[in-house]
Amino acid sequence: MYNAWQGSYLHRRHPQPVEEKKLSEPGRSRRATPGGAGRAAARRLDRDILALALPALGALVAEPLFVLVDSAVVGHLGTAQLAGLSLASTLLVTLVGLCVFLAYATTASVARLEGAGRTRDALQSGVDGMWLASGLGVLLAAVLLVSAPWAVTVMGGEGDVARHAVTYLRWSAPGLPGMLLVLAATGVLRGLQDTRTPLWVASAGAAANAVLAVTLVYGAGMGIAGSGLATAVAQAGMAVALVIVVARGASRRGASLRPHHAGILANAAAGAPLFVRTASLRLAILLTVNVAASLGAVALAAHQVVNSLWGLSAFALDALAIAGQALVGHGLGKGDVERVRAVVRRSLQWGVAAGAAMGLLLAALGWFIAPLFTADDDVRVAVTAGLVVCGLLMPMAGWVFVLDGVLIGAGDGRFLAWAGMVTLAVYVPFALAVRAWAPEGAVGLAWLWAAFAGVFMLARAITTGLRARSDRWMVTGTGPGQNKDRRVTGA
Repeated sequence: MYNAWQGSYLHRRHPQPVEEKKLSEPGRSRRATPGGAGRAAARRLDRDILALALPALGALVAEPLFVLVDSAVVGHLGTAQLAGLSLASTLLVTLVGLCVFLAYATTASVARLEGAGRTRDALQSGVDGMWLASGLGVLLAAVLLVSAPWAVTVMGGEGDVARHAVTYLRWSAPGLPGMLLVLAATGVLRGLQDTRTPLWVASAGAAANAVLAVTLVYGAGMGIAGSGLATAVAQAGMAVALVIVVARGASRRGASLRPHHAGILANAAAGAPLFVRTASLRLAILLTVNVAASLGAVALAAHQVVNSLWGLSAFALDALAIAGQALVGHGLGKGDVERVRAVVRRSLQWGVAAGAAMGLLLAALGWFIAPLFTADDDVRVAVTAGLVVCGLLMPMAGWVFVLDGVLIGAGDGRFLAWAGMVTLAVYVPFALAVRAWAPEGAVGLAWLWAAFAGVFMLARAITTGLRARSDRWMVTGTGPGQNKDRRVTGA
């Protein structure tokens, strides 16, 4: 589909001489036909972006359903079990979140190679990325099994709450290889511009997790351990399904399914800067929670609601970023710089527009949304204040998320790692200033979100925006550092 579109696009960019002659005839507008062609090309580009973004959005939304279902099932066991799940799921989600570079790096490398017409090499790179994911998953599972009590204690768990948290972690830890394989295999398919398969697998996994959780927690009488086991089994099943899809494609193209030392190291090297970038974001989020806690119980409770709605809105923006990753990587691999620029421009327009639309909804409906989460009037006021600030700044977040995806797709991980540390350094003093001088309650929370969604996101917008305006990230070919790569200049 992409190749057919690309051929049509190139045809329009190079019309036949007879077309040019018609444009020069008296009485005919010189702008009419090119303008029409431009609008048609824009519509096709929109379809390409949305064809990747909408299924990606569905898959992103399906993943949080694991934690939501676990919370609903475990919540009926008792308060201590639910509190233990809260600690354990926070640790597990953070650990897996730090490994998202397995998806991002794989998407970029596979998309580039696919764009260069080297599908076999693209799949080989993806297979090596999956071997890296499985090995790292086994290592992290072993570490988590041993260190679960210590990690829960560091998080502040005590007594029965700590006991339940450790139980959940140890029963879910064997699922870590599957969780990381899902990330890597999803990255392979995104690089091949297939976001529908991960959507179906994620949806089936979420449904299976719900059935297994109820069956094991109550039917088998395992309690919170059954919830952890259900998560591990569902994630393992998702991994198997995605690995089969990728393995079949690799075999058809002649790619080896055996691990290659050089390929695994190359994937690790590409992922390391993205790990640093992700770590900087996680540290900023943790600092924000810490400051919210210092502003009192009302602000902390309201922050949980605001942060959840911010995260939900971010899914749509992340979906556009994923589309940008795949299309930019493919375009750079093919050497189609005009296509890449068009993708960047149009993706940014979609990102800002989506951010503005969601921001308007959050700001306008905040007062009416808050009662769904709390009956406390003070918390309701604080939630409303926080959502108004978020709503005003959401268009900038749309810009940031899309540009982040563009640079990831271009393989510009080293810059993103550096920029992540710089933006974190910029944010820290503002966050600490809020903790030191902001009042408790709604006003303090509004200032905190002004610092996070305003200062932190503005710092990210400036760093990524300046990078995107230059051509240093626009390296065509199969990847930075390769002999056949070419940096675009003078554009």
